[in-house]
Amino acid sequence: MLRSLFKPAPQTAGDQPPKVLIASEGRKISDDAIELAARMMRDQQDAEVRVLTVARLWGSSLGFPNPGLRPTKSEMAEQEENVSSAINRLEKLGIDANGTIVTTRNPCRAILKEAKRRGSTAIIMGADPRRSWLGTFLWSQEPYRVSKTSNIPVHLVAP
Repeated sequence: MLRSLFKPAPQTAGDQPPKVLIASEGRKISDDAIELAARMMRDQQDAEVRVLTVARLWGSSLGFPNPGLRPTKSEMAEQEENVSSAINRLEKLGIDANGTIVTTRNPCRAILKEAKRRGSTAIIMGADPRRSWLGTFLWSQEPYRVSKTSNIPVHLVAP
């Protein structure tokens, strides 16, 4: 069988155990997203679930990072609660999981970078309803940017 020199050989589902990334651009991870991950992991050996949430970095000051623009302690505590809550709910369903918080201005790039680094086979995200072209600038529309630019399956779950 011939294949293009520039495309990697397709991998079959049996080649590697599933690695799911449950990602959030800062919103609380919904029970529906947790249940979807649990269904994907059912009866799988060596499957991994990683929970990732983004703490928003608010910008820069004259092109330089500014400590005043970093997330506040309460914002970080909210994201820590978000990750620990999702991990606890997964563990109640019998799934081992771990999690992390990323501070960034560009959640899409951070989520895709983490998915690639971990070798994820799927990304699960909660998503608001899609907005018109004007809504594409909103932070809440980040899941659609992730699904548009990702080369692995992205499952968007309505809250």
